[in-house]
Amino acid sequence: MRRARIPDEGWFRASGRIPGVSFTRDLNRPRRALVALVAIAGLGLSACGQSTTDGTPTPDTEATSTASAGESPSTSPSPTATITPSTDLEAITVTEGDVPEVTIPAPWGIDETRTKVLVPGPEGGQVLTETSTVSLNYAGYNGRTGEVFDSSWERGAPTSFSLQEVVPGFTKGLTGQSVGSRVLIAMPSEDGYAQGNPNAGIEVGDSLVFVVDIISANFEEATGAPVEPAAELPVVDMASGTPELSAPSGEPPTELVVQPLVQGAGTATVSETSTIQVKYRSWVWATGELLEDAWRPQQGPLDSLIEGWKQGLAGLPTGTRVMLVVPPELAYPDGDAQTGLDAGQTLVYVIDILDATSAS
Repeated sequence: MRRARIPDEGWFRASGRIPGVSFTRDLNRPRRALVALVAIAGLGLSACGQSTTDGTPTPDTEATSTASAGESPSTSPSPTATITPSTDLEAITVTEGDVPEVTIPAPWGIDETRTKVLVPGPEGGQVLTETSTVSLNYAGYNGRTGEVFDSSWERGAPTSFSLQEVVPGFTKGLTGQSVGSRVLIAMPSEDGYAQGNPNAGIEVGDSLVFVVDIISANFEEATGAPVEPAAELPVVDMASGTPELSAPSGEPPTELVVQPLVQGAGTATVSETSTIQVKYRSWVWATGELLEDAWRPQQGPLDSLIEGWKQGLAGLPTGTRVMLVVPPELAYPDGDAQTGLDAGQTLVYVIDILDATSAS
């Protein structure tokens, strides 16, 4: 198997990390609560023909702008014009083992994006949607040459990205697949790098082949077994789909309270080095007043957040819904001018942990 140059990071992402909701205002706020929650962008797989320095396939618009300046697309017929597209993946072989090797009878092409499950995930496991954020290992091959043009295995670490930020063939190929699966995806040029990518040796018309191990994925909401909370804690009502809190009564706890409300079914666990994706709301114990309404996905590094979040979320699996009762010394002992929070206030958080990825 011939190998092309492996870039430092992947090829199929849209354009590196994509700024998302600011955790500075929301999650930072739990230091503030999270610091800047950044939307996970993925590999070089985004929609177009160029790769970014972090290795994700990117959209065609970026491919055009980032391909070498002054280099105009060739008007000569593509070498792939003489390749008869295959209608299946049977001619491609993939070895078993932790790092699979792919053999392609190059020059080879595919008629449309097709997926083959090589190793199925656990029965009843989490299934990806077209909006999932995923963590995975992968290797990308050029069907025309049979060469590897990108590999997270070669770089030594999995990568994470949103299926909304990658080339169409990657989104099509992974949607409906299960976490824990190994899949083979082949896509025609129009679903990969329609305008080519000279830096990766990809020409206009080249079909691409990926072997992918799906490690984990985010949740859209808490998913798992419900947990009966302690009777002395405020009651959480989810009837509207957004948490509402009964007014707390009595003196607040003097120590951090971590009360799972839904025990998450995810395969990933929050660690002190995780970047987390969450949605949350918070209230002031003394008044029952809603302090922050951030019930929308956002992400940021756990180690940037208030101490109550760092202590309370570490060790919890993704898919968990948890109530944190945070004393002032683990939140904002001097208050917070941005939200009008007075000094010395105990806070109550209800948090859905949607995803957790470790720094690579």
